[in-house]
Amino acid sequence: MTRIMIIDDEEPIRDALSSVIEAAGHQTCSVADGSGCLALLETFKPDVVITDLLMPGMEGMQTIHELRKQRPDLPIIAMSGSLWDPGLDYLRSARLLGASRTLRKPIEPKALIQAIASLVAPEALPDQQ
Repeated sequence: MTRIMIIDDEEPIRDALSSVIEAAGHQTCSVADGSGCLALLETFKPDVVITDLLMPGMEGMQTIHELRKQRPDLPIIAMSGSLWDPGLDYLRSARLLGASRTLRKPIEPKALIQAIASLVAPEALPDQQ
């Protein structure tokens, strides 16, 4: 079973992502910011981390940077719907910082599950019947 940590400051988004991911047969843990992720990193041992980029507390770019230092091979999916600065592409910046995949909000459930599947080993995927 694949363990996926979700980081987003908005509880309804965390809940919606968890529902989609759990319905696909994965286990989830969700936190409100990057410091929550780092606090649970060794306890939960995620196979994939999904992080929002713009949030209070430890935001997504800093979280990606810290995760790359602690677990360089951990797959990270960065997500954002924010266009606060039209001259800055947050998702492109996240890729340059080390995100494995990026998704623009609102996220289609199928795209989310495909992104996860592309990052985990086939043996970690739930059985499809």
